[in-house]
Amino acid sequence: MLKKDDKTVSARKGSISSTAAPTSLPLGSVKTESSIPSKKAESTSQPSSLLAEGSSIADKLSGMQLSANDLGLSHEDELDMNDMEDPLAGFEAQRSGLEDLSLKEQLLNPTEATMESLQSLLTARIREGSGETMFEIGVEEDGAPMNLSDTEFETALTTVRTVASVLEAEVAVMYEKNVSGIPEPNITPTAIIPEGEETASGNRTSLQSSSSPSSSAPPASSSSSKEADKSNKTAYLMIRKAPKSGEELLEVRVAVVGNVDAGKSTMLGVLTKGVLDDGRGKARVNLFRHRHEVESGRTSSVGMEILGFDTKSVEVPSQVSGRPAPWDEICARSAKVLSFIDLAGHERYLKTTVFGMTGCAPDFVMLMVGSNAGIVGMTKEHLGLSLALGVPVLVVITKIDMCPPNVLESTVKQLTKILKSAGCRKIPMFVKSNEDVVVTASHFVSDRICPIFQVSNVTGEGIDLLKKFLNILPVSTKYNKDEPVEYQITDTFSVPFVGTVVSGVVMNGVVHAGDQLYMGPDGNGHFQLVTIKSIQRKRLNVPVACAGQSASFGLKKIRRSTIRKGMVMLDGHMTPAPRGCREFEAEVLVLYHSTTIGQKYQAMLHCGAVRQTARVIAMDKPEQILRTGDRATVRFQFLHPAFLKVGARLIFREGRTKGIGKVSKIVA
Repeated sequence: MLKKDDKTVSARKGSISSTAAPTSLPLGSVKTESSIPSKKAESTSQPSSLLAEGSSIADKLSGMQLSANDLGLSHEDELDMNDMEDPLAGFEAQRSGLEDLSLKEQLLNPTEATMESLQSLLTARIREGSGETMFEIGVEEDGAPMNLSDTEFETALTTVRTVASVLEAEVAVMYEKNVSGIPEPNITPTAIIPEGEETASGNRTSLQSSSSPSSSAPPASSSSSKEADKSNKTAYLMIRKAPKSGEELLEVRVAVVGNVDAGKSTMLGVLTKGVLDDGRGKARVNLFRHRHEVESGRTSSVGMEILGFDTKSVEVPSQVSGRPAPWDEICARSAKVLSFIDLAGHERYLKTTVFGMTGCAPDFVMLMVGSNAGIVGMTKEHLGLSLALGVPVLVVITKIDMCPPNVLESTVKQLTKILKSAGCRKIPMFVKSNEDVVVTASHFVSDRICPIFQVSNVTGEGIDLLKKFLNILPVSTKYNKDEPVEYQITDTFSVPFVGTVVSGVVMNGVVHAGDQLYMGPDGNGHFQLVTIKSIQRKRLNVPVACAGQSASFGLKKIRRSTIRKGMVMLDGHMTPAPRGCREFEAEVLVLYHSTTIGQKYQAMLHCGAVRQTARVIAMDKPEQILRTGDRATVRFQFLHPAFLKVGARLIFREGRTKGIGKVSKIVA
């Protein structure tokens, strides 16, 4: 709900009617007391401090003349300051009365002033959420229940929809219930299952349509209905603005990791393609990029898939007239897009997986666990990698349709034990209802909470809850548009009739088509100026890319051979021109090493999009060696120049040796 301070400020702003707003009318313009929606008793019982404040304001305005044209009044209604004992008495009465109004009264008794107050409130919250916000009806700011009846609830919901429509936003009811715990019919979009197939409960649903209220819940008894009428009815609403153009499209990046054969690619195929799996890998075939991946069924590269939701929180269909919808068509109809980064699970591809986790800058990590296999292989490695990078983790237990109950119970116990251990310190929360989805997704920004889903890609069980959770996931706000431009290059392409194209993530600033940026460093540590010819987001042409967005840039007169992964693009107005570094110091922690680490030790180092070999040349330990669990300040030296920033997180590994750290100083 809303903070008290936010509500007070919004109430003060909203108490000024649209015809008396200081920003839109000349000074001294006020409404007649009869036109202000406040009671006479309120205007005559104001505290002395407010009356004094009104008198002081009246003194300042006493010399100003009012015109009928300024106020939109007829000449017989024209006001004169000298004829009024207190020209702002009605204004003060309205403002004081609005401050005392609870949120319930504002929702149930909408007036011009309260509607403006609610508009200011939702505008601030939508801006804070980068285009969307969760709003709860039925609870005041201080947590007290509103005790809404069914009729009052519909009135409050209508008020919120009216305010949202003014802001060009849509309202979707994600979940509603009453205080007795009786859930309302599920009126939000659920996942679809192909024609002729059934869920584990025997009910057929659909992946891109809404289930009707009459079919989603059994009819309640008469006693339950009477109890619900007397109860406090509450609801969670998703309010989302429609993007005016492609650059305003909301984006959340989710990295999908887990052990080999955990069902990562199959899970993404079910989520993004709208079809269930047949138990033999049907859903994952369309995701693979190489022939050997199709033959082996194992991902060896970094794959990308998208899932779109519109302003009403309904999934955008991935099939159009029987054909797969292209990315630009999905994005054009979406207000929010989930970008899935499909990473490899096999140990031999660990370098690729670590690069995807660091270079693609995911906002969340979806850890896949096979219920029949448990926590084995690379599962712990990927979980530790997520913890080291400080990325929130959600766990999805797959294959529950083929797993015996005792094995599933063992897997859940093992997972819970690991999450609660001293190394993770997570709070596992099993998501089994719509209310669990809303509560966990709204508080998922906390590093402690770890939602756990149990799904089946064959029967579709649990898929609708997972989709609803992904729809509510908040957009990251850790990026700054006001800082100088920084763009990390994660891949390069040569496109016919376009030229060289680079893809990556805008970490800071705003990039426009036609801008000149520094790109580098090259083998000598130098940067060169390049011109941005065109910009695309999810294969959709846009004129600008902002901080936090993944985008592709078409470059003018640059050979692809001169660009490599790990390069960056920086603000073209930097003085002096940036240079790459070869040596830097970092505070590191050795997670595991079989023997000792000393000078001239070499390891593969990952820091953002940088992925190359680094050598230890010095450390602050007297004996100049490190063992498992040791902390130290270590000086590294790259084989090739790279761009680093102080405070950036890094990971180094070599075989089974692993360590994490943070850049503390750039040496040269």
